[in-house]
Amino acid sequence: MKQKALIVWGGWDGHEPDKVAATFNKALTGEGFEVQVSDSLDAFADPEALKELDLIVPIWTMGEIDGKLVENVSEAVANGTGLAGCHGGMCDAFRKEVLWQFITGGNWVAHPGGGEVEYPVNLRNSSSPLVEGIPDFTVKSEQYYLHVDPAVEILATTPFPQARGHHSANRHVDMPVVWTKRWAVGRVFYNSLGHVAEVFEIPEALELMRRGFLWAAEGKKLSREQGLSSKLFNGGS
Repeated sequence: MKQKALIVWGGWDGHEPDKVAATFNKALTGEGFEVQVSDSLDAFADPEALKELDLIVPIWTMGEIDGKLVENVSEAVANGTGLAGCHGGMCDAFRKEVLWQFITGGNWVAHPGGGEVEYPVNLRNSSSPLVEGIPDFTVKSEQYYLHVDPAVEILATTPFPQARGHHSANRHVDMPVVWTKRWAVGRVFYNSLGHVAEVFEIPEALELMRRGFLWAAEGKKLSREQGLSSKLFNGGS
C-alpha cells in the first residue's frame, strides 16, 4: 500500500510556496508516495482524514489559521502522522498560534543580512542516520535565527554571527538548522533552508528533505504496527 502525503502550500509569495511544493511533490512521488497537494488550509479541516495520512508537509509562511485546524494537525501527528517542512513554510507559518510552534519545535525571529548571506551548514554526522554521509556545505541565502525548543534533537547547525548587526554583540552561537522532534507517537522534521525553491538545487539540501520526509512518515507505519496512539501520553493505554 502506498504511503500518503499531503502538501499544503500558500501564504507569503516571496518564499515561492508553489515552486517548493512542486519540488517536494516530485521528491515524494519519486519515493512512491501518493501525494495530495492543496493551496487551502481547509485541507486541515477533516481530523480523521489527517490521521489516515503518513505525512503532512506544510509550506505556508506568515499566515493566519483557525486554532481548530491546528488542533486537528496536532492530533494527527500525535497519533503517528509525520510532519516535515522547511524554512518559513513550517517555522514562520502561523505566528499567533503557539500550539503550532510547540509542535514544530521552533519559530523564526530574524535573518540578519537578508537573502545574500553566505554561510556554512555543519552536519552533526554522528547524531543520527538521517545525516550520515552528508558533508558540510555552503549556502548563499537567508540565514535563519530561530527561537528553538530545547527538546529537539539537533542534526545540523550554522554559526552566528555572519552578518553584522545588534545581535553580533553577543557571543558566538551555533544556531540549529536541521532538527527532529517527537509529538506523542508522531515524528517532526524541520530544515531551516529553503528561502526560495532554487535552494533545493543544492544536492545536500534536497537530500536532507528527502530523508526527513521518509523518517517522519515512517513513524506512522511503526505506530500502526505497534498499536500506538497519543493515549500513551495522556493517561490511556
